[in-house]
Amino acid sequence: MTTGRSLQETYAPQGRCFGCGPTNDRGLRIRSFAAGDGRVVCDFTPERYHEAFEDVLNGGIIGTVLDCHMNWTTIEHLIRTQGLDHAPPCVTAEFKVVLKRPTPMGLVHVDAHVVSAAGDRATIEATMTAGGKVTALGTGTFIAVKPGHPAYHRW
Repeated sequence: MTTGRSLQETYAPQGRCFGCGPTNDRGLRIRSFAAGDGRVVCDFTPERYHEAFEDVLNGGIIGTVLDCHMNWTTIEHLIRTQGLDHAPPCVTAEFKVVLKRPTPMGLVHVDAHVVSAAGDRATIEATMTAGGKVTALGTGTFIAVKPGHPAYHRW
């Protein structure tokens, strides 16, 4: 399991996003960590109220975890490759989730990496595993926004 300060806690300690905001008491509060090799990982343990049905994680929660984690994978990439000392405000341009099999309740692990990047954007792939099996895949494009965008001051 990942420990220490997450990317969210380090770069957006006042963030209130439903999926990844450390200050959102009703949110998922996922914690993403740079793995040191370009990958970003996340361990998340859902609560019972995140179930779709008995012992199976809701697909919308799966999508949120993947979306936010892939966004933070983009942020980590931009910080690392552009030598930034802050998190650029990034948003989702598009994302897709493929549910491979039911995701059992309990610890889920997400591993993401950059597939391609240019300037202010990156395309990310993520794999969610639970119980030793791949349960969902995510892909998406994430963009750092400029002043004037509603999300510019999100951190």
